Amino acid sequence: MNALLNINSEVQHALKKGKAVVVLESTIISHGMPYPKNVQTAIEVENTVRANGAIPATIAIFNGSCHVGLNHEELEYFGKANNVWKVSLRDMPYVITKNLYGATTVAATMRIAAMAGIKIFVTGGIGGVHRDASSTMDISADLTEMAQTSVAVVSAGVKSILDIGLTLEYMETKGIPVVTYGQAEFPSFYSRKSGFTSPLRLDTTKEIAAMVHSKWKLGLNGAVLVANPVPADQEIEAIEMEMYIQEALNAAREDKIIGKEVTPFLLKYIAEHTNGESLEANIALIKHNARIGAEIAVEYAAIK
Repeated sequence: MNALLNINSEVQHALKKGKAVVVLESTIISHGMPYPKNVQTAIEVENTVRANGAIPATIAIFNGSCHVGLNHEELEYFGKANNVWKVSLRDMPYVITKNLYGATTVAATMRIAAMAGIKIFVTGGIGGVHRDASSTMDISADLTEMAQTSVAVVSAGVKSILDIGLTLEYMETKGIPVVTYGQAEFPSFYSRKSGFTSPLRLDTTKEIAAMVHSKWKLGLNGAVLVANPVPADQEIEAIEMEMYIQEALNAAREDKIIGKEVTPFLLKYIAEHTNGESLEANIALIKHNARIGAEIAVEYAAIK
């Protein structure tokens, strides 16, 4: 056991028994939604995982270690506190050394999940290649981490504020399988459509679990991205959302927002200017991802 890894008793027991476990990130709690909606959503997502046969393990950093599985009081703290770092890979050693509180991004959550031996991770949407990457070189560490860490990531696709086409190209270069659940078109977070055909399609969680198992059995390290489209009755049309995205990007440039602050700024701006519609879609897709991720985890545990 890594001395910097703290796995709660419920998750430890599930892992020892070979039961299905699903990892959840904490950035969405501290940097993705306002309080108390963030904590309420985190609890509902964990309950969705349980209702579908798996044990939830929300990951965060505090007290000098990486915690796998949070209790209600800890979720409350991360939902309320203003001093929580948004932690990607480069930040982990500093935040741990300084005994700071850190909410983990996709990349950091994947790395800690792998340390704990957990293979299925549910999030909202992954980071990727930013739209102005040709001049800023802004490419999310989520992608480089997915190229090397063997954890399946269930999301509603790539965040639509990014360049979806370039992100798909980058993942192809890095050998990351991208499979969309139940449809041929790759989703774009808030919308079921993106204009891009998914590289792969599978229609059952059993098939996805088998594919994930086969990849790693072949000795092919790295993630599988499982794109799970937002429920049809909760989606926002891609054309409508693009209008708000362009407004948000312009606002970010005017305010000189850069680096890891860009994504939370854009998501907050869009939520405010869609009268909360995007926030509700975000919550709906995360719960949907939790259900599908739990089903995949159960099927994967059965194969193992």
